[in-house]
Amino acid sequence: MADAAVDRTPRVLIAADKFKGSLTAVQVAERVTAGLRRVAPHAEVESLPVADGGDGTVDAAVAAGFERREVRVAGPLGHEVTAAFALRGSTAVVEMAEASGLQRLPKGVFAPLSSSTYGTGELLRAALDAGARTIVFGVGGSATTDGGAGMLSALGARFLDAEGEPVAPGGAALADVERADLSGLDDRLAAVGLVLASDVDNPLTGPTGAPAVYGPQKGAGPDDVAVLDAALAHFAGVLEKEIGPKAAGYAAAPGAGAAGGVGYGALVLGARFRPGIEVMLEVLGFAPALERATLVITGEGSLDEQTLHGKAPAGVAAAARAAGKEVVAVCGRLALRPEELGRAGIRRAYPLTEAEPDIATCLADAGPILERVAENIGRDFLV
Repeated sequence: MADAAVDRTPRVLIAADKFKGSLTAVQVAERVTAGLRRVAPHAEVESLPVADGGDGTVDAAVAAGFERREVRVAGPLGHEVTAAFALRGSTAVVEMAEASGLQRLPKGVFAPLSSSTYGTGELLRAALDAGARTIVFGVGGSATTDGGAGMLSALGARFLDAEGEPVAPGGAALADVERADLSGLDDRLAAVGLVLASDVDNPLTGPTGAPAVYGPQKGAGPDDVAVLDAALAHFAGVLEKEIGPKAAGYAAAPGAGAAGGVGYGALVLGARFRPGIEVMLEVLGFAPALERATLVITGEGSLDEQTLHGKAPAGVAAAARAAGKEVVAVCGRLALRPEELGRAGIRRAYPLTEAEPDIATCLADAGPILERVAENIGRDFLV
């Protein structure tokens, strides 16, 4: 009796992050799929858009089958915005950038001293209202540096000045906090598994803290950074009076400085810090999809030194390499040497600039160019 025929159908898994400013992760997957199918119509292609906890995390969850829920919350300057979270069963994915991200500021406007995470707290509360028992809290891309004080306030905490009045929103005003009252925090938080998902492990303050490292991205000059760093240190000191020495431990812990210190606020709530891409791969169902694949295509807008430190493509490549799967990457810009890619588990990277040298054209026409790049991958690996 003849042996059963070996199935040699190539199975491609596209697990790429967004090309920031050009394509969402969903659009990246669509364009890569279109290019592959032109040269390798026989290949089976599966898409699993990914994110590492920053902006685009909710969209990735929705693409994986979560339900999109929208709610009106306060933006970073207090104006109302429509923000979304994702829900499947009793698991919610909350993205702080949806409420308190830089994209919520008017174009060209920064408010490093006064922007607040209050809306992020409202978003977490909406997830609780929806019945979430596990909340994956993705942080990144924030407009704020308030140590999560606004978020905690929206969840029932009070931060009072010397006269017993609530302090103003924003990081700078934390210098005026004389007393923290956490007795009013939402009781449901105690029964929820809160996971702080981030790709950065900075502490709250100091030379590698939130104000010094990320403040300038939010419009903070050197004087602003000094004000914010001192205010956050003072805030942590006041919280130490309220909850004891663990407040200082949280401030020094990896992830406390994520998203302007909102990581610190999450740790105060009892969150467990985990690398964002690691958490999201679990939530999105990456392992079974990986098992089906013979080739994995990952990527993001810029493959550079930062990619190697917890960004989505590095997480995807590490998991795929552990499973013995071949990985290639697509990107807008490539700033890593072949040996660096190899150490990350990526056999080869295909930047848009390989198909179109003009960077302005790559940004303007990223979609069609990415399709051409994907055709090259198909020719190299699938034909």
